[in-house]
Amino acid sequence: MKFLATAAAAVLIGLSPLAASAAVSVGTQLTGSIDQSLSSNHATVGEPFTLSNVRSSDNNITGAKVYGHVTDVQKAGQGTPGKISLAYDRLVTRGGTAYAISGNTVSAAVATKSNAVKEIGGAVVGDILGNYVGKHIGGFGSSIGGIAGAAGGYLAAKNNRQNVEIVPHTAVTLQIAQARRQATR
Repeated sequence: MKFLATAAAAVLIGLSPLAASAAVSVGTQLTGSIDQSLSSNHATVGEPFTLSNVRSSDNNITGAKVYGHVTDVQKAGQGTPGKISLAYDRLVTRGGTAYAISGNTVSAAVATKSNAVKEIGGAVVGDILGNYVGKHIGGFGSSIGGIAGAAGGYLAAKNNRQNVEIVPHTAVTLQIAQARRQATR
């Protein structure tokens, strides 16, 4: 009986590294909350970020931390939406085991402002300018310039895109593409 207990313990000890590395494998999804704000208006390529309270979808990993950086930023503008691309570099489990990782963002709740105020403002300003041009410069003496100006102002504002922002404590989910356990020091 003593031999069986010793043999079982040896098998469990021998398999434990396999179980630990199997928890961080290709395809594993991790979700954590971002610790800082990232905005397409202010973020820079290479800017570091962290995700805290990271857990895997099967809860094999809980309380971990992910370190990453911004890889691409596109500021919003006329016809150009704001974008932020993230890269994931390192995962440190609650027990201190570190993995060099790469992965893809599955989801992140980004905040964008509404364009409604700009659209209304664009229509009003366009209406005023169109009326002025139509009545005083163009010599039409009608409000057709105001209607055309309002439509143009609205469409110009409608095409003006907003920056995106990922605010602190927002949930970010990533899927592991590569994971390699790092040597402990």
